[in-house]
Amino acid sequence: MAAEALAGQGARVVLAEAMPTPARKFLMAGKSGLNLTRDQPRAAFFAHYGGAAPGLRPPPGDLENGEMGPAEVMTWARGLGIELFVGSTGRVFPVGMKASPLLRAWLARLAGLGVGLRTRWRWSGFDGDDWRFEAPGGIERLRPQVVVLALGGASWPGLGSDAAWVPWLRDRGVAVVPFRPANMGFRVAWSAEMARHFGQAVKGVALQVAGRVGRGEWVISAAGVEGGGIYEVAAAMRDGAEAFVDLAPDVAPEELARRFARVPARLSVGNRLRRVLGDPVRAALLLEWGRPLPAEPARLAARAKALRLRHEGPMAIERAISSAGGIAADSLSATLELKALPGVFAAGEMLDWEAPTGGYLLTGCLATGRRAGRGAAAYLAAARR
Repeated sequence: MAAEALAGQGARVVLAEAMPTPARKFLMAGKSGLNLTRDQPRAAFFAHYGGAAPGLRPPPGDLENGEMGPAEVMTWARGLGIELFVGSTGRVFPVGMKASPLLRAWLARLAGLGVGLRTRWRWSGFDGDDWRFEAPGGIERLRPQVVVLALGGASWPGLGSDAAWVPWLRDRGVAVVPFRPANMGFRVAWSAEMARHFGQAVKGVALQVAGRVGRGEWVISAAGVEGGGIYEVAAAMRDGAEAFVDLAPDVAPEELARRFARVPARLSVGNRLRRVLGDPVRAALLLEWGRPLPAEPARLAARAKALRLRHEGPMAIERAISSAGGIAADSLSATLELKALPGVFAAGEMLDWEAPTGGYLLTGCLATGRRAGRGAAAYLAAARR
């Protein structure tokens, strides 16, 4: 996105890609359908961004003229010839549910703008005023007039985001907030009885964390709990807030208690729970996290409506969908230029922000890329005057 913004202003742009092919994390996102953005009012949309969120939140009272939001992302994608649809929850996807057609169209547009793509060019720090790259033919050095860095955070290092850049920028006076996992699962020490449910989805429940309620599905794995429903509230859980599972969110406590009271006492505890909750996975979670189970129906219903999710902390950042932390907002200008390195801009997960999955992550990366690219183009134009 930064390369597109720069090339669109007539700049000669070289896109140095560390991996053998570009946009691998983008393609990984496409494996689940490529949720580009979320079609919702701008105020509600931007409220999902946490951290300092440099370059993301619009100015107070100026929502319509703020950063690239859902409408702009949809217009951009359609401009690449990609037909979109909006799901029932407002999530926006390509009709084909794939990232590759959009990426091909995007790369073709960049090539048409004269952008040069150099793959297997990995930035390896500074040589004086030069930018040093490890390239297929050996060490290459460049001395560009402006630079936009989009090196990612610290999650999924196998796709290129390994945070190797942190010490090089810190040595040049750039403050970096330590990285932490975001949109990650949580480790759970399951009892042996839960093994039969590994790989199964938890559906029809609500997660309540720090006043926020998530209704998305999540998965029980041998390592713990993970998936979209967990990611919605993962940031608050990581920061110490307790999580409670409502196993029957569409049933009032009184009605749930009546249902428990009507179940024949001759049935086993497990069968009683399955009959009332309507799902063996939900019954298993109540047995796992709710013991000792109250005998009184009203108290049992209350336990099922506010079941504490017992975990042992977040899973490792290497397997997290994204990361929190990054370049501190105080180290950046309004155009995402590094104050300590004039003419150098940064975008994407390098910056100190986080957001849940569901379209917010991709929109944030596109928005910061466009802002950094436009800032770099303005810097270049001023230098030439």
